[in-house]
Amino acid sequence: MSFRDIKARKTFEIGGKRVNLGSQRTVDLTISETYSGHPVVMPVHIVRAKEPGPVVAVTASVHGDEINGMGVVRQLVLDPGFKLSKGTLVLVPVVNVLGFERFSRYMPDRRDLNRSFPGSGGGSLTARVANAVFEQVIRRCDYCIDLHSAAVRRTNFPNVRADLDQHETRLLAESFGTELVIHGKGPDGSMRRAATDAGVPTIILEAGEVWKIEPTMVEVGVRGIRNVLIALGMVKGRRKPARYQAIVRETTWLRAVHGGVLRFHVSPGDVVAKGQPVATNTDLVGREKNLLLSSASGIVLGMTTLPAVKPGDPVCHIARLDADQLRSVVASLDESLSDRFRDYMASAVSVEEHSESSDWAI
Repeated sequence: MSFRDIKARKTFEIGGKRVNLGSQRTVDLTISETYSGHPVVMPVHIVRAKEPGPVVAVTASVHGDEINGMGVVRQLVLDPGFKLSKGTLVLVPVVNVLGFERFSRYMPDRRDLNRSFPGSGGGSLTARVANAVFEQVIRRCDYCIDLHSAAVRRTNFPNVRADLDQHETRLLAESFGTELVIHGKGPDGSMRRAATDAGVPTIILEAGEVWKIEPTMVEVGVRGIRNVLIALGMVKGRRKPARYQAIVRETTWLRAVHGGVLRFHVSPGDVVAKGQPVATNTDLVGREKNLLLSSASGIVLGMTTLPAVKPGDPVCHIARLDADQLRSVVASLDESLSDRFRDYMASAVSVEEHSESSDWAI
C-alpha cells in the first residue's frame, strides 16, 4: 500500500501571501478581533522545498493549554539540520491563540474549538475561528498532523489516533512510529474528523501533559513528523520505527470506587495483566480503603496525575491488547526511546510496587 499521487503545486498562497518554491516565510493570518477591534492573528510558518510535492500541515494547541505540540513545531522551525527535499510544510504552533493567551483549553465564549470544525463564517466566535482555520489552512493542504496532550490533571503515553479504516490515515498513523496506534474517527466537530471527511487525511498525536513543553514529548513529536515526511518522500533518510507497534481498537478507563488518596502501582506505558493491582486507595492518614485492579490486559495509555479522587473519577486508561500482541510487546521491551518515556512519565506520579504484585507473565 502507498500514498496517492499528489498533483504538485508550483504556487502556494496563504493569507494572500505567496510563498515561492525553495523559500520560507511566516504569515500572520487574521482569524478574529479583540474587544478593542484589533486583529487576532495566528502565526503560520511555511517551508517550501525547491521541488513541488505534497502539502502537509502540522497544527498544535487547538486546545490552548496543550503546548507540547507548540514545542514540537518550534523545534522543527529552529532545527538548522531540517531540510525538505520536496513539497510544502505548513506549521501552526498555536491554533487556539485566544485560549493560549489564558492557558485555557477553551475559547473565550466557553466553547471547545476542537468540537467546532469545520465551523461557520456566520456563527459563534468559536465557529468563526474554526472556519477561518479550516478554510485558510486545512483545505489548502493534502495531509495534516494535529498535536495534542492529555486533559488537565492527566498524562498520556505517546500515541497516535486515526481512522484506521481509511487507507491514507492508516498509512500516516503507522508511519509516524509510536508504540500505540489507536483507532477512532474522532469526536464530531474535531479537526481531524472534519479534515479527513473533507479529503485531507489527518492524524493526531496525544502525548504528555497540559501547561508543559516536555523534552521527551517534543522528541517523539519531531521524530514522528520526520518519519511521516520520509514516508511521503518529502525528506530524505530512513524512518526510525518504534520498538513495537500495537494497533488498538478498544480502550477502557479504570475509575475510583471510593474517595481518597491513591498510591499508584503502574505508570504510563507499563504492560498490565487483567487483575493486576493498579492503585491502592487510602484515607488521609494512609489506611487502605480498596485496591483498584485492572479490568483488562494491555498497556497503560494514560492516567491521572492527581492522586486525590472521588468515586467515579478516572484513574487509569488501558489500551486493550490480545495475548499475541502482548507477547510481541514484552519481547521487544529493552533500553529504547519508549523506555525513556516510561521512566520520565513515572516521575510525574509516585509509583510503588504493590505487595502482592508479580512480574508479568503470559
